[in-house]
Order: sequence, then structure tokens, then C-alpha cells
Amino acid sequence: MRYRFLLFFFFASACFAQQPAAPDHDMSHMQHSQDGFMQGGMRHAIAQGVKLDAQSDEHSHTMTLRVGPMALPAHTPHMKMPQPADLIWTIPLSGWLLAYHPKLVDAAGNTVPGTVLHHVAFWNENRSDFLCPAKKEHIFGAGGELTDWAQIPGFGYRVEKGDQIRIETMVHNPTATSYDQVFLEVSIPYADDVTPSPVKNVYPTWIDVAVCGNSSYDLPAGFSKKTGTVPFKYSGALLGFGGHMHDYGEKLVLSSSRLGLVGELPVTLDQQGHLLKIPVRTFFQQGGYQVSAGDQFTVTCTYNNPTGKLLHNGAMGIVVGYFVPQDPAALNALRHPAQPSDHDMTSQKMNH
Repeated sequence: MRYRFLLFFFFASACFAQQPAAPDHDMSHMQHSQDGFMQGGMRHAIAQGVKLDAQSDEHSHTMTLRVGPMALPAHTPHMKMPQPADLIWTIPLSGWLLAYHPKLVDAAGNTVPGTVLHHVAFWNENRSDFLCPAKKEHIFGAGGELTDWAQIPGFGYRVEKGDQIRIETMVHNPTATSYDQVFLEVSIPYADDVTPSPVKNVYPTWIDVAVCGNSSYDLPAGFSKKTGTVPFKYSGALLGFGGHMHDYGEKLVLSSSRLGLVGELPVTLDQQGHLLKIPVRTFFQQGGYQVSAGDQFTVTCTYNNPTGKLLHNGAMGIVVGYFVPQDPAALNALRHPAQPSDHDMTSQKMNH
């Protein structure tokens, strides 16, 4: 099959800020990730006052999510920073999410650097991940790289009215500048079921060095390498891929058991080793990277930690792409009713 389009991915820029920590003994102010995929099962004090505002513009076919406000004091690591409670975005229509355009800003609209974002993740509570069925479907994520995912003509992520999207985040501030009243804004163009042009379904593809476990792992001092292998149960095409790492990351490499090297993603860091960006590889020139059921994909990430000490949960290594199955009906069984959560979260519905 041929896919003729230009693909760009983005790892969104999320903006969440922190409030003073709750007392350690007050467990009602503690949270952990339901899936434990990004948070690694860690518990944190909950930052107070963070809300989700969701708006929809039917003329431009754009949804805009705004999360905040929060404060990020300088020189505060993620383990000492109160973290936002998970938030729920209820999808207001049936259709397709076509792209994600994030920005991290303060109350005055000034840009806040992506360095303060540890990671953010959007999970569809109504679908299982096609590579890791025990997990919810991880539809969107970002770190300090703040890559932008632009629209892919003719393709989109399918949602149904009432789907529950859980927004999970973690922030830190390794800089000398404090940021107050920080907001995450994500603009999401969409197509609904009455859109005349057909939209093909894409499936978010998260290939993690931790495979289907917790993404965070301890980063040893000096040079280190970690690998993980994930089997594909379905034939189809991988349209392209980007990646996610943390500070001191050097490179991500993706390879296939059948065809060998798929591509490399060298990381750009600043002089302090903070992550600035990770490139994107696309396969539109070849009509998509062909995948056969049974193929195994391996991701390898390398770090060089100059601090001289082990950094607890200081690393992740994830390749992220879009996959188009040869037989879309084969993935229909991934849908299921959303399950009640076991942690604090705030449910917000879309305002029109």
C-alpha cells in the first residue's frame, strides 16, 4: 500500500506548575499513575488548583485544552515538586483528532521553556494499546523536546463521543528562574463524522526500552545503554517516528528483526545537558515502512550522565510513531468501557 503524504510528529509542550507540597503524612494529597507507565508508580504531593478548561470552535474545527495555573520554583527536581492530579477530558464528538499544537506559557502569554516539563501523557481510557494490551492507549506525550505534530492529510486518530482521555503530567524546574501561573495550551484540529473527505485511522505506536512496564528507570553515572524489544501482532505500515528521552540523553536507535536498522535519532542538548530537541524520521518517500505480523522492533537508548551519581527515575527511552494496520477491523477489539479510576482526578466536559 502507498501512503503519499508528509508526516511530522510532535511531542507536545505541556505546561503545568506546582504549588507548595502537602505534608508527607497526608496521604489524601498523594497520587500515583493508574497505569504506572510514565510515572513509574511514584507518589507525589498533589499541586492544588490545577483545572482543565476545554473549548471547541465549530467554525475552525479546533479544540483547545488549557491546563493550569501552577507555579514552578527554581531548582526544584521532580521528586520534590508537587504534581498535578490526573485530569479527564471527555471527548464531545465522534470523529478524528488530526494534530496537536502545544505551547507552554505564563499568565501573560509569554513562552515558558520546555526544560521545565518532565513529561506529559494523554491516555484513552476506552482503548487498549495495540502493542501493550494491558495498558490504556497512550495517544499523545511530550517532554522537554516539545516537538510539534502537524496534520497528516487523510489520516487521523479516531475518537468516539464520550471517550475519556486522562491527562497525566510531571514537571520540574532545573533552571535558576522561577515560573508562576504556568499553563499548558494544546490546540487540536479535528474532523467529525460529517466531514466529506474520508479519514484513515492511525494508531499511536510507543516502543519503549521498558517494553510494557514503567517507562522511568534509574540513570547510572557516566555512559549507559538500555534496550527493549516489542513484537508487532499486526501487518501494516509505520509512517514515521520521533522519540522521547530525558536530560543527558544522546541517541535513540530503532531496528527491525526482519529488515535491520530502521533509523537513528541523535539528541540535541544545551551546555548543561538539558534536552532541547529530538529529530523525526519519515517514510513517505517509500510509501511507509512496511511491517509484517511477527516482526520485532528494538529500541536502544544511550545516555551520558556527568553528575557522578545515580539519578532515581532519571531516564526514559521511547520511540513514538503512527501505525496504519493492513486490516483495521483486527484492532476493533481494543475498545472497551472506561473503568473507574483508583486515584484523584477531575472530570471536565467540553464547552461549546
